[in-house]
Amino acid sequence: MNRRDILKSIPLTTLSLSAATPEVSPTAPVPKPAITEFKNGKSPEEQRRDNALQTAKFLTAHELATVTLLCDIILPADARSPSASQVGVPQFIEFMLKDQPDMQTPVRGGLSWLDHECRQRFGKAFTDCTPPQRIAVVDDIAYPAKAKLEHKPGVAFFSRMRNLTAAGYFTSKAGIADLGYMGNTPHQWAGPPKEVLDQFGLSFDPDVHYADMG
Repeated sequence: MNRRDILKSIPLTTLSLSAATPEVSPTAPVPKPAITEFKNGKSPEEQRRDNALQTAKFLTAHELATVTLLCDIILPADARSPSASQVGVPQFIEFMLKDQPDMQTPVRGGLSWLDHECRQRFGKAFTDCTPPQRIAVVDDIAYPAKAKLEHKPGVAFFSRMRNLTAAGYFTSKAGIADLGYMGNTPHQWAGPPKEVLDQFGLSFDPDVHYADMG
């Protein structure tokens, strides 16, 4: 459901007038209070911060390409829904990294670990590996209970990426549709079941507004 913009008045601060201040005429126009415009439930300060985060860059082009491949491994496209990258999840993840700086080092370190692991196995970075090679590495870090001790850093990284991907995907329009979530959608009540009406000898007309009948 689209939210309406909310207008919120900021009260004027009461000013202390000294004896030297000229007396204000009671007929003088009263200044109007300042108006603060909220959009999507966010104050102007929050909007400015979001805009700054949107324009800033954190991930390198190579890191973003790696994140994109990982997102689509975690949530690929199928016959019903698009892939994670098709609904902007990599951009969502970069925004979250800028919004929550504490995640930057773990994610950047995890991306570096992933490339190191791929170079150890296949002599090239994750983005340059073939799809089967990428899946082979991901399979070793996607299941914590089965992961080897030497893969624990990768397990922690992949778990974080999986959580971020799911959060980005299932808060997108396509993700919400994939869940089948209806939300606050209009619904027309068809009335009580016919067997209940028959039991009490009643009838129901959907065109009659019963709530208006006193």
